[in-house]
Amino acid sequence: MYIRKDDIVEVLAGDDKGKRGKVVRLLTEKGKVVVEGMNRVYKHLKPSRGNPQGGRLSKEMPIALSNVALIDPSTNKATRVGIKYLEDGSKVLVSKKSGVTLRSLSKANAKYAAKPAAVAK
Repeated sequence: MYIRKDDIVEVLAGDDKGKRGKVVRLLTEKGKVVVEGMNRVYKHLKPSRGNPQGGRLSKEMPIALSNVALIDPSTNKATRVGIKYLEDGSKVLVSKKSGVTLRSLSKANAKYAAKPAAVAK
């Protein structure tokens, strides 16, 4: 899961298709995200002592991860993402469309560093 809280994503399917919003919460066990202002539903509240009027409460519901895509900052369009190891062994998240590095995922690790080419004699 390469989407994090506060990332800007575009909704790919459903009633809010094409809209963009900020990720408010991640539900990693269920593979879903809650996006600000998207997939809103009404919860009907019965009158109670705390809320004597009752009424309808509008709230955001989770969206499946497969139905959202990260926004590529260089093209300002939705993109798929992948991981790549740099020469120093650090792991980064890259855009599939433009190849731009979106964020660093881990520090440099010698195990993943590029090996120098063997010299032929």
